[in-house]
Amino acid sequence: MTDHPYAYVAVGAGPAASAAVEGIRERDATGSILLIGAEDDPPYDRPPLSKQLWSGAKKADDIYLHDRAFYDRHGVELRLGTRVVALDPAARTLRDAGGETYRYQKLLLATGGTPRRLTIPGGDLGGLCYFRTVDDYRRLRSAATAGRSALIIGGGFIGSEIAAALRTAGLAVTMIFPGQWLVSRVFPEALGRALTDRYRDKGVEVLTGDTPLSIERDGERYRTRTQSGSVIHSDLIVVGIGITPNIDLARVGGLETGNGVIVSPFLRTSDPDIYAAGDIARFPEAVLGPRRIEHWDNAVSQGKHAGRNMAGAAEPFTSIPFFFSDLFEFGYEAVGDTDSRHETLADWQEENTTGVVYYLSAGRVRGAMMCNLFGKVDAARELIRREGTIAARELRGAIR
Repeated sequence: MTDHPYAYVAVGAGPAASAAVEGIRERDATGSILLIGAEDDPPYDRPPLSKQLWSGAKKADDIYLHDRAFYDRHGVELRLGTRVVALDPAARTLRDAGGETYRYQKLLLATGGTPRRLTIPGGDLGGLCYFRTVDDYRRLRSAATAGRSALIIGGGFIGSEIAAALRTAGLAVTMIFPGQWLVSRVFPEALGRALTDRYRDKGVEVLTGDTPLSIERDGERYRTRTQSGSVIHSDLIVVGIGITPNIDLARVGGLETGNGVIVSPFLRTSDPDIYAAGDIARFPEAVLGPRRIEHWDNAVSQGKHAGRNMAGAAEPFTSIPFFFSDLFEFGYEAVGDTDSRHETLADWQEENTTGVVYYLSAGRVRGAMMCNLFGKVDAARELIRREGTIAARELRGAIR
């Protein structure tokens, strides 16, 4: 057993941990830093895995956040392919699966999430792609040759993006999900149904209001039976039904958890020497209330902020993170609480194509989605932060 002492340790070598390095170095130029990650790859961006890598807008090497020289220059040790299994806050130690221990002064938990698995017969068959990592992308890209067929299980962010990517790559694509339209937790009905129709126009077979019942091998292919009685044959199956936050390590360490790891406005956990950021952090957002957000901008902004606070900044996190997507020719940026159960108001320049969808609660803007309008996130944040009610007429043309 080896005991490694560090000033700062981040578990989960992803965007949040990489950003934490920048935050730490803004305030502490010399303290030793260790990033431990279960994946074999250094920190990379996940959004291109289902977006720009398929369109050709980015190449595989472009997704890495920094080259090795960055980590060397900032005195960062990377331990990749290493899974941390134990946390002892009282001793300020971590232990990995190989039995090595690491001592820290300040710790960041940025362990991300694990794809939810199907709980149906065949949900654990080899070859099913639970899309999440760059390795998943590599395997899917290798198998996704034109003329083959793919079944996408799930109609949310990942499912809708991968369906568009595979259809553009020349595959026959079928989608199945329980909602009545794509991304139904975010898109209001009119927009969601319009986009679902566009997917069908692009040649995607969309099966709404249905779920898979079982999956079987059919030679080299798959046979999926659905709740409605349909049988779908496909060469590939991609599952995108959400993630579960990786909070087991926090629980092992006795930290306060709920729907994620509970943190203060300073991103500090119930242990004053341990911070959390990204997918796992449930934080008390000042404007919208306690939230846990599973998007890239949140991971990066929280990671950097946590790094600064680990190094002594003591600053509350006040950012309102945004997210974005590209679905064939339809792209959007969204910010705030974009829950389709809210009252929505659409200000279209071109209906269901270009404009802004506002999400309202008790007369206040809680979120905004800018459809085929880009660079407007800060303007939307101002509306969300605005106190008092706002009349519908004031929103017409408020963001252009």
